[in-house]
Amino acid sequence: MSIHIYNTLTHSKEPFIPGEEGKVKMYVCGPTTYNYIHLGNARPLVFFDTVRRYFSYRGYQVQYVQNFTDVDDKIIKRAEEEGTDPLALAQKYIEEFFQDAQALNVKPASVHPKVSEHIPDIVALIEQLIDKGFAYQVEGDVYFSVRSFEGYGKLSGRSLDELQAGARVEVDARKKDPLDFALWKQAKPGEPAWESPWGMGRPGWHIECSVMSLKYLGPHFDIHGGGADLVFPHHENEIAQSEAACGEPFAKYWMHNGFITVNQEKMSKSLGNFFLVREILAKFPADVVRFFLLETHYRSPLDFDDQKLLESKKALDRIKNTKGLLQEKIAFLTSVNANDDYLPEESTARKIEQCREEFIKAMDDDFNTSLALAAVFELCRVSNSFANQPDLPQKPGALGQLKRALTVLEEMVVEVLGIPLQREETARHNQDGAMVTALVELLIELRQEARAKKDWGTADGIRDRLKEIGIIIEDTPHGVRWKRAEQ
Repeated sequence: MSIHIYNTLTHSKEPFIPGEEGKVKMYVCGPTTYNYIHLGNARPLVFFDTVRRYFSYRGYQVQYVQNFTDVDDKIIKRAEEEGTDPLALAQKYIEEFFQDAQALNVKPASVHPKVSEHIPDIVALIEQLIDKGFAYQVEGDVYFSVRSFEGYGKLSGRSLDELQAGARVEVDARKKDPLDFALWKQAKPGEPAWESPWGMGRPGWHIECSVMSLKYLGPHFDIHGGGADLVFPHHENEIAQSEAACGEPFAKYWMHNGFITVNQEKMSKSLGNFFLVREILAKFPADVVRFFLLETHYRSPLDFDDQKLLESKKALDRIKNTKGLLQEKIAFLTSVNANDDYLPEESTARKIEQCREEFIKAMDDDFNTSLALAAVFELCRVSNSFANQPDLPQKPGALGQLKRALTVLEEMVVEVLGIPLQREETARHNQDGAMVTALVELLIELRQEARAKKDWGTADGIRDRLKEIGIIIEDTPHGVRWKRAEQ
């Protein structure tokens, strides 16, 4: 069976046919870097990392691009509040992103482009859109003319008459149509700005992702992913400006993960149920959080509460216990020089291979991690039953069966799902390290607040006390950095 993907563009499951044989080109929208990532950011981060892992497992060469939006209104506003440079603020949270991503065992993308490094490319694409009649300039701003693009609305499934200005589309009387969106914004005092044919300014949100995906993946690539909240206006606008400029289809498959809810309510700051990944990792091991995010099919809503994470921990412990049991029995049979021939015709061997086939079948069906985990637990049941038989040493090929079960288990859980089946003490050590990092970051924030108030005594005291315990703080033009004294 080939891999099938639910395509938001066609509202149906389709067989995956790559543009280039044996290769997958993926672009996934990354975070806007004005804060630590939250649980809503973590879901696509973990899921699309798993998609990438599965393609690799199935033998594809994956080119995976995930951007950083480091030029944005939210970044500028946060920088103003903190009295710092917007680009320095963005860089700080890019570095924090990598800490949280690493904790969740998310592999770095093939390329992590930043908006600030692609301004000339953005200007060039906007010029192209103006030349082709899809965009127009108004007093230093440039807008995309939505009604000039015939296919507008095909991703979200809405007609132009139904559509209203999206969340990030400013209503401006100078625009030809309320739906027209900004490609370039005229500079305001104190904001980051770059030279352009229309004067000093900065790019709009939507054009950024079009430019970075086109630059690294070309005008027609395989998969574009992100959260369901990005379907409109962001991804709709990406399609319009990209296809208008290039004159050919943009991404072939559009994948969107469902929303995160908290106790059945949508996660939002106004409701007070907004959780940063770092806050969650201070309470729960990172492997449990990743497991929790993959237990539910990616297109379904995912409800978060502490009790569900505790249940996820119990479920993951069952898998870890199976791995431990297999390792223990393998060590024992090896010590008594048991024959390690693998006998595929044996009943247990057939069951092991059937579990692997069911896992692949589930992942082939639109990356159904929920059903894939059901196959993992069936493998655990089969493995536990076989490994606990009292006459195990006398069974022909027992050692080979155990080794095969362990290999398949690690392929499924570690290699594909990205969940490291570490022993409890190792996981606890990693969790303690994450907690130390969080505490150091908290002290640095307190020091920054003291410096802003010109409370030099408190600021210097925090720096000196951290130095006493081996933490060195460095004040750089790009923000505060820290390292351990021995590094």
